[in-house]
Amino acid sequence: MELRGVLLDLDGTLVDHAAAADAGLRAWLPTIGRAATDAAVARWTAVQEPHLAAWRAGTISFAEQRRRRLRDFLGTPSPPDAELDATFAGYLHHYEAAWRAYDDVPDALAAIAEAGLVTAVLTNGSTVQQRKKLERTGLGGRVGPVFTVENLGVAKPAPEAFHRACSQWGLRPDEVLSVGDDHAFDVVAARTAGLRAAHLDRLGTGPPGEPVRLRSLRDLGPLLTAASNYDRRS
Repeated sequence: MELRGVLLDLDGTLVDHAAAADAGLRAWLPTIGRAATDAAVARWTAVQEPHLAAWRAGTISFAEQRRRRLRDFLGTPSPPDAELDATFAGYLHHYEAAWRAYDDVPDALAAIAEAGLVTAVLTNGSTVQQRKKLERTGLGGRVGPVFTVENLGVAKPAPEAFHRACSQWGLRPDEVLSVGDDHAFDVVAARTAGLRAAHLDRLGTGPPGEPVRLRSLRDLGPLLTAASNYDRRS
């Protein structure tokens, strides 16, 4: 089946979420009387996943997962929700100010367009925040439809997330290449759902046996050319 579309992850693939979170935390922590240490940053990262997972599963709201993360991180008696929301807003201000697209994104989008393919984004983030992130980083309107946990009703790595995204996009799974930095969520899960997949392994720390590895999104152009030639032969 001929390749027709590239389904891109967002955080860690198009936008440097890790750097923005680190910069945002280090700017925000002193404003609440906390030292901006490596240990504090590591603790913030460690406490967030269980609550994000609960939100992705639909058991709590997006605002509530933020409150629970903050309660765990601060380790203080539970303040009112409004106070937690105001405190978290301080972090968001600094986090959002640090949003940046990776410098290899424009070249990748150009290569995809040159190959005659369409793009879309599949992200486990919230619709409002992820669209805002794309707009703030200059990618709004350049990456096609944006599929999220909220508008699909299911999150990666469930194969159904990919099936629903492809269905809404109007493409068959075997016509789509998934590209992302999370090997389990963006590669293994995509292949299970019937898509092709490439692992964006910027740090070179991915599974050694992965057959389709990109060290930069600039490597996507040659991969698409090879795929196009294969499609024509097949």
